[in-house]
Amino acid sequence: MNSMLLLCGGGFLAGAMNALAGGGSFVSLPAMIAAGVPSVNANASSTVALFPGGLASVWVYRDGLGRVAGVPLGPTAAVTLLGGLIGSLLLLWTPTTLFDRVLPWLLLTATLMLVFGRRLGPALRARLRVGLPGVLAVQLLLGIYGGYFGGAVGLMMTAAWCILDNADVKALNAPRTLMVSAANAIAVLIFMLFGAVYWKAALLLGAGALLGGWAGAQLGRRLSATIVRGGTIALAASITAAFFERSYG
Repeated sequence: MNSMLLLCGGGFLAGAMNALAGGGSFVSLPAMIAAGVPSVNANASSTVALFPGGLASVWVYRDGLGRVAGVPLGPTAAVTLLGGLIGSLLLLWTPTTLFDRVLPWLLLTATLMLVFGRRLGPALRARLRVGLPGVLAVQLLLGIYGGYFGGAVGLMMTAAWCILDNADVKALNAPRTLMVSAANAIAVLIFMLFGAVYWKAALLLGAGALLGGWAGAQLGRRLSATIVRGGTIALAASITAAFFERSYG
């Protein structure tokens, strides 16, 4: 019963976080591991569980879909799908013991990108002019990261797009949820085909995430970007520190 409540509650919070600013895997992955799922399978199962919630958020945000850093959605989605395919296969080829050691660093990378991404944007835009190939190359790498780990990939997409193009964070919610879902769609297919999903845990987490994704998207229309960003950073930093303690403490 405790595991069921942990997974359902973790799923709800993760789905809401993904709808608000991304980073739901900061909650769903620890919930899976705490429920006894090995880390690689936990990551795969978490991706599957959060996928329906992501689709719910895409539906809520559908009216706000538009270009990403000046690039149409079609090419951006295509390279994101390719990246998700590459990343998901790389995850399945990674031994669990190695992934346990790498995981805290992935979380740290995502947290630092969230904290400093907006500050780097103006400085880099003053020195760089990134055209269509550059934007698509960055998105391919983000798709690979999303398929491999998925943790905070929405945050990383938002930060990267803010660097490439001076855009309002809240205005990026719609394309962010779509691109994260695109990377996850191909990853979900690969994880299912290779039998990497712990279905009981995934279904419990997914039930909470579906409701949380809808609720978070509704709440995201009302909360200020500052509140959402501050709360996400605090939670991400805390969980990152906990995983460093778990792996190296």
